[in-house]
This record gives sequence, C-alpha cells and structure tokens, in this order.
Amino acid sequence: MKTLEQANVEIVTGFIEDAANQSILDQTDQFFAPQIAAAFTDRRYSVDEILVQGEKVIARIFMTAVHSGEFAGNAPTGKAVCATQFREFRVIDGTIAEHRGWFDTATLLPQIQAS
Repeated sequence: MKTLEQANVEIVTGFIEDAANQSILDQTDQFFAPQIAAAFTDRRYSVDEILVQGEKVIARIFMTAVHSGEFAGNAPTGKAVCATQFREFRVIDGTIAEHRGWFDTATLLPQIQAS
C-alpha cells in the first residue's frame, strides 16, 4: 500500500510529464512568464527532483526548449536550452488543489546571450 507521500509524488509527476499540461507549466506569477512561452518553442518538462511532506510537494523541473523568439533583449538564436523551474503543489484527496511556479532565469539567460 502506498503512503500519502508516495501517492502525491505520483500525482505531481504525472501532471508535470503530461504534455497536455504544458500550458499550465508555462504560467507562473513572474511578470515575464508569457515572454518565456512565446520565445521558447518545443518545450518539454521533466522532473529532476521532488520533495514531499504530507500534502505539500516541491518539484524541481527541467524545461528543454528551442530559443526561437526574442527574450529579455536577446534575439532568437535557435539554440536548444535547458531552464530550471520550481513548482510548489498542494495535493488534497488525490487532486492538485493549488500550485505556483518560478523560473530560474539566471541559468537561462547565459545560454542565449551572444558570445
């Protein structure tokens, strides 16, 4: 029998890895989130690490994408990039009740800046 934590990890992992949820993962409270969605195409999300305590699940997610539009003053490069996103989920009775996310642009920007 699965523990609550094991079940919650499976629910969150399934949510992140389901391509149908990509548009949800593109949204964060950060003001530049719409620009990330517009500037980076062929986005794929994968779970790198998950921490869980009861109904709270924290996931570090890798987004791989292609830099195909302007972002933060940087012209499209066509380069493949990998950016880290952090997500906090609250899972109640087997359902994701709320979540929020943050992109780590400090690792993204050096990948697209001109050399």
